[in-house]
Amino acid sequence: MLIIVLLCFVMTYSGLNRLAYAEDSTNSAKKTIVLGTSADFPPYEFHKVIDGKDQIVGFDIQIAKQIAADMGAELKIEDMSFDSLLPALTSGRVDFLISGMNPTPERKKSIDFSDVYYRANQAIMVRKADKDKYNTMDTLKGAKIGVQKSSLQEEIGQKIEGAQLTSLDKISDILMQLQTNRVDAAIIEGPVAQANLTDDFAITSAVPQVEDYGYAIGVKKNNPELLNSINATLAHLIKDGKVQEFVDEASSMVNGQQKTQDTFSFFLKYKDYYIAGIKYTLLLSILGVIFGFIIGLFISLLRMNRIAILRWIGVAYIEVLRGTPMLVQLLIIHYGLALTFHINFTALESGIITLSINSSAYLAEIFRAGIQGVDKGQMEAARSLGMSSSQAFRHIILPQAIKNVLPAIGNEFITIIKESSIVSFIGVADLMFQAQVVRGISFAGLNPLLVAAVIYFIMTFVLSKLLGVLERKLRTSDIH
Repeated sequence: MLIIVLLCFVMTYSGLNRLAYAEDSTNSAKKTIVLGTSADFPPYEFHKVIDGKDQIVGFDIQIAKQIAADMGAELKIEDMSFDSLLPALTSGRVDFLISGMNPTPERKKSIDFSDVYYRANQAIMVRKADKDKYNTMDTLKGAKIGVQKSSLQEEIGQKIEGAQLTSLDKISDILMQLQTNRVDAAIIEGPVAQANLTDDFAITSAVPQVEDYGYAIGVKKNNPELLNSINATLAHLIKDGKVQEFVDEASSMVNGQQKTQDTFSFFLKYKDYYIAGIKYTLLLSILGVIFGFIIGLFISLLRMNRIAILRWIGVAYIEVLRGTPMLVQLLIIHYGLALTFHINFTALESGIITLSINSSAYLAEIFRAGIQGVDKGQMEAARSLGMSSSQAFRHIILPQAIKNVLPAIGNEFITIIKESSIVSFIGVADLMFQAQVVRGISFAGLNPLLVAAVIYFIMTFVLSKLLGVLERKLRTSDIH
């Protein structure tokens, strides 16, 4: 029952903005179309600060805006990791995908694709000193190669004899692997490689041989109306030469390599991103602990119940949630429920629910230890004074138990603050998500992560000190 209440609260809280927008949409008679993309792929799609505001730009985005305009719709952009795009589309969270995506036969089994709107070559990027070392595809045999996960480049790498692949979500992460000598080369889309070319890297003369699928727009299966509308827009864009105009315009917007800054100056420059991320991280952590506290206490009572079936439910709940990775739980809640039961939570809702139920499993055991740690004589004394069992538990046992386990509850709160970074995987704009955005904007590999690490440390350090003050006050009240 508590979990149902949690779901209702989260859906109501997170749905306020959607409700307000729905009312506006009704009044203006303008529908919304949702684009799914992974905005770390310049010049296709990437973040850029324009007029002091972060915006997702690129020639894919220009095409998406034209599609929405032709449909008379408002375009909403959902930024997420590349390998989350297909689940987001098939679960109905987004209406179409534009993210430099190749219409491969494997992908066509899951979704439909538009006509091809752009073709580009593949490139091999290496450290500048290794440009002549890896100048043919044969020289890459047995090499360590970085590729983007679930991409055409990954398929190319798999066909290179003896190649040791490192598959990652973000292009920035692949380039970091290359810069720190963890991989020998990276297979990257040609325009993207050019956009990320710096004094540290070079593009070799090696040319991957691969079937040219081109790039197309992904649509959920059995949606011919949307697919036909998209194809109509692409037809006139290609005919008028607009696609190449979009490519040239987006390429000119790419910043390229920027001057190295000290970490503090770097934070001042991009502080707005981090402040926005802190708000989401704290929101997720606070709600996760509050709901985790309530659900955990309830589960601990089930765990200690004399009725066998209730006790078994409590044990099963705890063991399943503690025995499975939080990332798996997040994906099941965000995508699994949508695909199986058509329950579509927003990314924020899914993050809050996942953190709450995961935290509740650990808190349930903490509460159980605290309750069982209270001397049995306390209950007997309370009953002898005329209290019922429930009154004795609420007024005598539970307050002492919570006081005894307060340090462990505080540790769980600190853990949740750090583990909340996992929600960036599904596109929640928390601190870690914003750090990745800054990496894409600044072309800096280390500073964005150092700033995020310092902020996480400050939040957890301040929280631990506050909890220490609370513990000392409680100890003082015990003495008096």
